[in-house]
Amino acid sequence: MKYADYIEMKIPARPEFVGITRLTLSGIASRMGFTYDTIEDLKIATSEAITNAVQHAYKGEDGEVLIGFSLHEDHLEVVVSDNGNSFNFHETKEALGPYKENSIEFLREGGLGLYLIETLMDEVKVHQNEGITLFMTKYLEGEQVERDAETVST
Repeated sequence: MKYADYIEMKIPARPEFVGITRLTLSGIASRMGFTYDTIEDLKIATSEAITNAVQHAYKGEDGEVLIGFSLHEDHLEVVVSDNGNSFNFHETKEALGPYKENSIEFLREGGLGLYLIETLMDEVKVHQNEGITLFMTKYLEGEQVERDAETVST
């Protein structure tokens, strides 16, 4: 079994550092062979996750956001973690209610970020403890479909 390459960065929980993470992610995803459109999706989802940590976890206080990139042969996993004041992801998601095209302007603050992350990524998992750790996975083109077909056929 081949081990994944892992890259980790720690940034101050301030908006001006989100761009550095976007540049790093763009370089990693490009090297892995992701398409331009998929790289843009990855950057948006990751920016939303970091911005949520900056705005909601620390509420203007000093803190750090840890970003990890786990590079696999067929996918990239991005991990965004904070140790700030935690919120209940599932309660927040449930409070948003069902999404409808014409109701996007009525989503609560933070709700659009969660919606975007889940829409743009192939898999999203949340671990809640002292803070929030968000695991976001994006498969290289076609890999998710092939993996799902193998699961169904076995």
